[in-house]
Amino acid sequence: MTYRNIICDVVPFTGHNGETGEAYYTRPAGPGPFPGVVLIHHIPGWNEFCIEAARKLAHPGFATLCNHLYFRMGDGDPDDIGARARAEGGVSDEQMLGDVAGAMAFLRAQSNANGKVGIIGFCSGGRQTYLSACRLPNVNAAVDCWGGRVMADPSALNAKQPVAPIDYSKDLNCPMLGLFGNDDKEPSPEQVNKTEAILKDLGKTYEFHRYDGAGHAFFDWSRPSYRPEQAMDGWNKVISFFNKNLG
Repeated sequence: MTYRNIICDVVPFTGHNGETGEAYYTRPAGPGPFPGVVLIHHIPGWNEFCIEAARKLAHPGFATLCNHLYFRMGDGDPDDIGARARAEGGVSDEQMLGDVAGAMAFLRAQSNANGKVGIIGFCSGGRQTYLSACRLPNVNAAVDCWGGRVMADPSALNAKQPVAPIDYSKDLNCPMLGLFGNDDKEPSPEQVNKTEAILKDLGKTYEFHRYDGAGHAFFDWSRPSYRPEQAMDGWNKVISFFNKNLG
């Protein structure tokens, strides 16, 4: 089913350490019940691509919350704030996990929620999705869209990101969908293959799809990397996966 009428708002949510941030909340109009999705934005920030992606998920019936991971940096142009966040090495994994947990709690608290919540993320958000699916309880489904540094070299680890997400793979507690471009460098096809081998050896429920002719950020219509045919197929797989696992 698709919902022609959707509702969109910027709303407050309670994140890490009880701090109040802002989030873009879009959902179908009507009584529901609707499954929820937390959309973790990419490292460029809480920008229009991620806002539109949230609306795209609301259309087929998912109440979607895209929480602003950089809200502590103040107001301003999303691109400027994203650049500042990159210069500071992003946000810490612990802070991110607290914010995502808060976003999940927000969705489950709504009167029209069905109680199930998935997570999807792009680029750095894909990495954070993988980590969240391993470290947070009650995640019902996770979609990693070309998450870089899931399998990080030890030299790339730091105080904000002290452990590579791949090292938590044994704790993955939900089905995972992975979408990757074969022309990507981070993650490279070799990294994707190694990640898949680890999930397979651990007996996890997952499905990975790789796209020829696509590199990093091939969903993003605002960038030269956009590949419409591959993006359309990828979005169809995302929606089918969430329909299957969130109900």
